[in-house]
Amino acid sequence: MHRRRRRTALLLSAAIASAPVLTACGSDAHPGAAAVVGGQRITVSQLETRVSEVREAQRSAVADEAQYAQVIAKTGTLTRDTLHSMVLDRVLHRAAQDAGISVSRKEVQEMQDGLREQVGGAKALETTWLQQYGVAPQRLEENLRLQLEAQKLAAKLGTDTSRPAFWKALSDASRKLNIDLNPRYGDWDVSKSSRVDAKTPWVREITGQGQQPA
Repeated sequence: MHRRRRRTALLLSAAIASAPVLTACGSDAHPGAAAVVGGQRITVSQLETRVSEVREAQRSAVADEAQYAQVIAKTGTLTRDTLHSMVLDRVLHRAAQDAGISVSRKEVQEMQDGLREQVGGAKALETTWLQQYGVAPQRLEENLRLQLEAQKLAAKLGTDTSRPAFWKALSDASRKLNIDLNPRYGDWDVSKSSRVDAKTPWVREITGQGQQPA
């Protein structure tokens, strides 16, 4: 079960790096928008808030300025990666909705309890998700809900999260949502459900531990 969850994390990050390239939104058409997804704006302010949440958590997790400087150096693309995650979250949720999939509060809690037991408690789980996936503690449950949506979607499609059938569902959802990125953050690749230049710590960390999808 733990391996499956880690594979799902890889899926979501790979999606960040994975539908044709859409025209990026211009500041005149969507002032103050980092992206427009399904007609709804992700504002620059919302993006900055998410980035600040991660930075504050990172700062609290290290003992001194030198360590914090190292963390900053390793996560220099945090703003773009965070936007990528915010867009991908909406893509995955749309794909799950289209497939008639829902996730209950109880399911999220059960997954969280299981992960806490595996890693050694609530704080350890928060630290793991922050360090490996760039997820701030206050966004943990939200992220776990998406993990469960991904698992259920793959199961309903009779596949797993590394296979073309799963990625086609995300690509279809990306196309329906007509994703429009502000040029400063890159372009969105519909065929891959990803920002064109996206790189995420999820992929590097998991593959580094040998957790390759089957």
